[in-house]
Amino acid sequence: MEYIKLSNGVEMPILGFGTYQVTDAEKCKQSIIEAVKVGYRLIDTAQAYGNEEMVGAGIKAVIDEGIVKREELFITTKVWFRCFETEDCRKSLDESLKKLGLDYIDMVLLHWPFGNVYSAWRVLEEYYEAGKIKAIGVSNMEADRLIDLITFNKVKPQLNQIETHLYCQRKEERKWLEKYDVAHQAYAPLGQGHANEMFAEDEVKAAAEAHSKTLAQVLLRYQVQRGVAVIPKSVHTDRIRENIDIFDFVLTDDEMEKLAALDTTKPMIGNAENPDKVEFAMTW
Repeated sequence: MEYIKLSNGVEMPILGFGTYQVTDAEKCKQSIIEAVKVGYRLIDTAQAYGNEEMVGAGIKAVIDEGIVKREELFITTKVWFRCFETEDCRKSLDESLKKLGLDYIDMVLLHWPFGNVYSAWRVLEEYYEAGKIKAIGVSNMEADRLIDLITFNKVKPQLNQIETHLYCQRKEERKWLEKYDVAHQAYAPLGQGHANEMFAEDEVKAAAEAHSKTLAQVLLRYQVQRGVAVIPKSVHTDRIRENIDIFDFVLTDDEMEKLAALDTTKPMIGNAENPDKVEFAMTW
């Protein structure tokens, strides 16, 4: 496993295991056990996923079975934007700690830049300073709001988790993340419903054939080679193993350039600047 050093010195695995839409308790637990067995160390969840307790059961299982020690794992969760008022945020963080069965959480993100972001951020700072959270960050935040958040608060976000994949590579956003030393983590790195379109690209197929790798492995390797952390999701054992098997090959400069040229720059899933998507989010 490769790691990214965050701005506060904490090391985060560059590849993690996503749990979005995994709401079957036994399937969630077993997939986490399998993921940790094959080398995953970062587990990503969120209050809005409705599975923190299930993820907690998986974490407990791998620790109880002696597969890993707690300190070897990096657990991320997210506070939902309807819990951003001060007391709501404290309550939700305490609930997340309880559901996950943890004394501390490695990373907590603010899930979407809606509602009282600044109130919630100051609660994250409070828990961070108390050692209950090891790193704090945001999700789906564009560069202008990120700069504003950094300017008017004590602790800057160590991470921004945003939709990033072959068709939405976030090159411009990445310039700002690098300037402010905020790590870039990709959710939906395989396109979440658009994977087949990406798999059909000649450049992806050519790279997969050249390296004797799968199409998904090429897409994940491309992001990791750019320095972008990824959190692919699957509950299927073969896919779980496939997605982590990307550290034994390197894409050539020519392959990287050809894949970079496929960027459309447009988010397809999460866009906090799209009124239709924002309006839809408000119904959750």
